[in-house]
Amino acid sequence: MITKRIIPCLDVDKGRVVKGKKFQGLEDVSDPVALARYYSDCGADELVFYDITASNEARDIFVTIVEKTAYEVYIPFTVGGGIRTIEDFNKVLRAGADKVSVNSAAVANPELLTEAALKFGCQCVVLSIDAKKHGDSWNVYINGGRVDTGIDAVEWALRGEKLGAGELVLNSIDADGIKNGYDIALNRIVSENVRIPVIASGGAGKKEDFLEVFKEGKADAALAASVFHFGEIAINDLKKYLQENDIDMRI
Repeated sequence: MITKRIIPCLDVDKGRVVKGKKFQGLEDVSDPVALARYYSDCGADELVFYDITASNEARDIFVTIVEKTAYEVYIPFTVGGGIRTIEDFNKVLRAGADKVSVNSAAVANPELLTEAALKFGCQCVVLSIDAKKHGDSWNVYINGGRVDTGIDAVEWALRGEKLGAGELVLNSIDADGIKNGYDIALNRIVSENVRIPVIASGGAGKKEDFLEVFKEGKADAALAASVFHFGEIAINDLKKYLQENDIDMRI
């Protein structure tokens, strides 16, 4: 049995970890390097670092911060934001990242997923999908949740897998920062249709939310930010709770 993963997320803006609701109203939280070191030491399975304004501002990711963060952690480390080319992949991997996450650039140039998978391996390529409910389905948004592409999120997940993505991150814009639970329906329909791991993102507020997204949403991993950043849930306590409720965890 493959264990489920708990993944803290560092949303970084201008060199600082921030958090908001539904991708808006960002508030300063902490220094990314110090926070990454803390999570590496306290039981997180992996870590995700998003430079959340790089794509919208059409600039490169802050590689210096990536290098400093990678030096401090001893767990797999995924980096995204402002990734547009194979050279960007190479730059971030050389800076110490284990995996690279793409969102807006993959929508603009889907072949980037294939090129990256061929050059670096599928295991390095993470397709991040910012999805928002539209009627009975979900649309893909880009540029930090600012632009509606009109693309169906489930169809895009399936296409992303075929193009070479080795993992998916499903970011629910509707649930982001609200702490009322993950979008179970979104995670379940994608998880049931793809063969690659699905990471649920957006909505964690209590331990039960993680249990629900693993059992009902069928996610392979759960990503969260503010509940960890502000000490509302301790990662080791969460993993013990999940294990007690029949979810295989690495303790």
